Amino acid sequence: MSLHTSAVHTLEAWTAPDGDQEALRLRYLEHLATAPDGMLRSCRPDHLTVSALVITADAERVLLVRHAKAGLWLQTGGHCEPEDVDVVGAGAREALEETGIEGLRLDPVPLRLSRHAVPFCSPGGHHLDVQLLAVAPVGAEPVVAEGEDPVRWFGVDEAVEPTDADTLALIAAARTRLRGTPRP
Repeated sequence: MSLHTSAVHTLEAWTAPDGDQEALRLRYLEHLATAPDGMLRSCRPDHLTVSALVITADAERVLLVRHAKAGLWLQTGGHCEPEDVDVVGAGAREALEETGIEGLRLDPVPLRLSRHAVPFCSPGGHHLDVQLLAVAPVGAEPVVAEGEDPVRWFGVDEAVEPTDADTLALIAAARTRLRGTPRP
């Protein structure tokens, strides 16, 4: 299966939690139907990206990256690469690259979708982000190479600044899923 096909299957199977998320799901599927390269950075102006919120199994701490270009604390994630075989693999690769943590368990069912403008990536372009949940092994600590974006654990009730509303919504969705609330 190709990365493109994996994304289509993932989005077709996902039940969005609300009307706004359903509208994004349909928009992403439309994008993929009209853009065979819609998973890759070379697709302009919009392309799918994959991110993963790293969280502890008890849902008490999240690991965020201080994104240099955005100037915000965000979940791990980024562009899909041609060698990625599926959405979960792309998310796992990004999370490992940015945190250095081995053994993250990724849930293949998206938590949320986020469409956001990225002026530093492509003028007028958007990332169509598929946001996944990644549970960290007990006691995991990030290992970040010198010169890479800083990474830090935050308590889920801690004020994370600066960040954005999408990241806060993602944290809330992750806590809900891990605490056993049934998926919609």
